[in-house]
Amino acid sequence: MMSSRGKLLIASPALIDPNFARSVVLMAEHTGDGAMGLVLNRPSDAEVAVAVGELGGIVAPGDLVYDGGPVQTSAVMVLAEFNDPSSSAAVVLGDVGFLPSHGDPEVLADGLRRTRVFAGHSGWGPGQLDAELEEGSWIVVEARIDDVFAPDPDELWGEALQRKGGAFALLARMPVDPSVN
Repeated sequence: MMSSRGKLLIASPALIDPNFARSVVLMAEHTGDGAMGLVLNRPSDAEVAVAVGELGGIVAPGDLVYDGGPVQTSAVMVLAEFNDPSSSAAVVLGDVGFLPSHGDPEVLADGLRRTRVFAGHSGWGPGQLDAELEEGSWIVVEARIDDVFAPDPDELWGEALQRKGGAFALLARMPVDPSVN
């Protein structure tokens, strides 16, 4: 098993599970015990300030809650770019980590550069993600901090595939339904 922690998993066109079709997942953890990540390109219609009022002071006005995945959809997680990553509950990539669940978000706000709020996460049991990787359901790409805070999440799937290059760049231009091509 090779850990995909801190990397992006891009759903291959063969992955037809509606929870993950054309999704881009930032992997937060991947061990022999299982894996966990957050879908980066599924904004909901809910504004953070309205849906999770206590987090309103750490997000930009109008920021949306993102659907992090189909697991524990009522749980809220915050990824943030920290001035001091040791302040995070767990670092995922560079200066990006999870906002600690304890403490006042307003107090932490001064140490944050950017935030993104997620409802739910994506999870895999022991060996499950490894099997999906082996069967080609996911394309692994190096993650960039800006991927986490992509201003146009609808473009992230194609942009990440373009970055991988080669045949993957061709996939990036593939329509959702190839039969209409």
